Amino acid sequence: MKHLRIKDLLIVLISATIATGIFISCKSEKPLKITEWQGPDRSGIYKETNLLDEWPVKGPEMIWKVESLGKGFAAPVITDDKIFINGEQDSISFLFAFDLEGKLLWKSQNGKEFMGEGFSATYPGARSTPTVVNDLVYTSSGHGRIACFEAESGKEKWAVDIYRDLDAEVPFFGYSESLLVDEEKVYSFVGGNKTNMAAFDRFSGELIWSSEALKDTFSYCSPIFVELPERKIIVTHSRHFLFAVDSENGETLGSVPLIGFEWDGEHCNSPIYDEGFIYFIGNDEKGQGAIKLEIAENGEKLNLLWYNNKIRNNFNGYVKVGNGLFTTVKGNWLKKMDTETGIVLDSIKTATGSIIFADNKFYSYGMNGDMSLIQYKNNELKVVNAFKVKEGDGHHFARPVIANGVLYIRHGNALIAYKIKVT
Repeated sequence: MKHLRIKDLLIVLISATIATGIFISCKSEKPLKITEWQGPDRSGIYKETNLLDEWPVKGPEMIWKVESLGKGFAAPVITDDKIFINGEQDSISFLFAFDLEGKLLWKSQNGKEFMGEGFSATYPGARSTPTVVNDLVYTSSGHGRIACFEAESGKEKWAVDIYRDLDAEVPFFGYSESLLVDEEKVYSFVGGNKTNMAAFDRFSGELIWSSEALKDTFSYCSPIFVELPERKIIVTHSRHFLFAVDSENGETLGSVPLIGFEWDGEHCNSPIYDEGFIYFIGNDEKGQGAIKLEIAENGEKLNLLWYNNKIRNNFNGYVKVGNGLFTTVKGNWLKKMDTETGIVLDSIKTATGSIIFADNKFYSYGMNGDMSLIQYKNNELKVVNAFKVKEGDGHHFARPVIANGVLYIRHGNALIAYKIKVT
C-alpha cells in the first residue's frame, strides 16, 4: 500500500507538472498585436512623442515616395517592419507590402476593385485600410471580396465574396469598410437583407454567425469595439441607424435613428467610444450633426444626450482629446466642441479635411492638398505650418498616419513618407 501511495503521488505530481507546462505554454504564446485603421482603438490618436513642433516652410523632410498604387483613398497601416496598403491596377484590387524604406516586398490580387458608374465613377479605386493581426493581414476590395493574406509572403489563406456568397449588393460608392478583427473573428457589415452583419473565423474564413441586425441598407462606416461589463459589442451605423450588436453572436442591441438622412449627405464616419459615451458626426443638412450618446452597461440602450446640427462632417473624421471633440467643417474651419454640452468652444481656420492627433498636435490633411500642423497647448489651437502635397493624383481623401516618427500620406497613386521626429 505504501508503494502504491508513492506511485500514485508521483502520477499526481507528473500530471500536475504536465498541466502546468501546458498552461504556461498557452500563456506564453505570442500576444495578440493588432495594427489597424485610425491607430489604437480606431481613435485617431497616435501615441507618438518627441515630434517636431514646427516644420520648415516647404514642409518636413520627405524620406521617400512610391507612385505605383493606382487609384484610391485607402490609408496605409504600419507594423514594426512593414507597410500594407490597398491599391488598384487595371481595375484589379491589390494589397501591397513595402518595407519601411518604401521598397516593394510583394503585391497580391484581391479581385475586382470598385471603379464606379456615372457619378460614382468620379471616386474610383481602393477604399479599405488593411487590418494586421500578428502575421496575418485582413482586407477587402471595393467589390466586397474579404481576404486574409500571410504578412510575410502575401500568400492568400482564404477569401469570401460577400456579394456572391452572402447575397449582398454593391453600395453606390463601393464597399469601404476597414475590417474589424479580434482574437477569433473578422466582422463585416455585409448590408444584405438576410445577412446584414456577419462574423468569420479569422483563420479559415468560415461563417461563424450572421445577423439580420436592423435589416437596413449599407453605409460607409468602419465599426469599433466597445468593451462593456457584460459583453464586448460592435458599434457601427447603417444608412438610417447607429446601433450595437453583440460580438459573440450578432444579437442586435441598442439603436438610435440617424434623423434627416439625405442621399447626397452620405455619413461615412466611425463612432468614437469613451468612458460610457459614444460620439458621432454625420453630414446631413437636416440631420442632427454631431451627437453624444450614453450607452447602457449591457449595450441594450442608447440614450441621446445632446446634438449640434451646426457641426457636420462627411468622411474626414474627428477625434476626442480631453473635454473636446474636434472636427473640420465646411468653410475651412477646425471646430472644438465641449463634450459635456456640444457647444463650440473654439474655432481656427484650416483647410477642411482629415485630422489625427499626436504629441499635443493635430495633423490636418485638407481636401485641397494642404497638410497642416496645429499646436494644441493650454486648451488653445494654433496653426504652426502648412505645406501642399503635390505628389500623387486625384482627391485628397485618405487619412494621414503616424508611426515611429514618420508621417505617411496617401494621395491617389502615391504614398509619401515624411520625417517628423526630433533628431
